[in-house]
Amino acid sequence: MTEEVTRVPLPDRNKGEMFAIVDKILGGSRMIVMCADGKSRMARIPGKIKRRMWIKEGDLVIIRPWEFQDEKADVIYRYTRTQASHLSKSNKLPELLDVFGK
Repeated sequence: MTEEVTRVPLPDRNKGEMFAIVDKILGGSRMIVMCADGKSRMARIPGKIKRRMWIKEGDLVIIRPWEFQDEKADVIYRYTRTQASHLSKSNKLPELLDVFGK
């Protein structure tokens, strides 16, 4: 029995994207996230993915900080629990955000 390889998107460092974990849901498609660089930012879900992405506290997401306001960001992608634990096991997550157990 062979294990199926799942491909998960990774943050594009050239565009400034990074991993983050959702700390608190604020409502109105806004949330507070803890980012891989150690900063806490207010993130929002852009309109084109708002209804496709249901995000809870503790979820691993990819964010892109705004160029003109570094304390705010847009959510690009949300990982499922399985994808997050796979990234954790393959050591792709930074130590600060690795809460998904090994």
